[in-house]
Amino acid sequence: MTIVHKSGNIHKNVAVLSRWALANTPENPAWVPQEQHHIEGICVTDIGTELFNQFKESYKIDKNCNILSQLSMKDRKDPSLSSKLDEIWKTSYDEGRFHLLDGILYHRKKHRCYGLNR
Repeated sequence: MTIVHKSGNIHKNVAVLSRWALANTPENPAWVPQEQHHIEGICVTDIGTELFNQFKESYKIDKNCNILSQLSMKDRKDPSLSSKLDEIWKTSYDEGRFHLLDGILYHRKKHRCYGLNR
């Protein structure tokens, strides 16, 4: 038995449409306006052990950093612990602006992330 493929006329345009994505421009009927976020720069830093330890020690001294460190290590939000934060810190925490990466707390502000050190 031999199977021979014969192209048909029904779905000839499907291959072309599925491979060429339309630009997201106002001329496209499916256009969705999007905010433009230009990358201004990417900074990669390797900090020494002494500086890393200084960061971690400062989190033990500062009340807000200590609470944020504890909150970041939990799997879920802890309202009783987050209520102990100062108001401005609590607002940023509720907005999801704090991140704990490799033991360092970061505060995201617009399109930048800043390491926190007392």
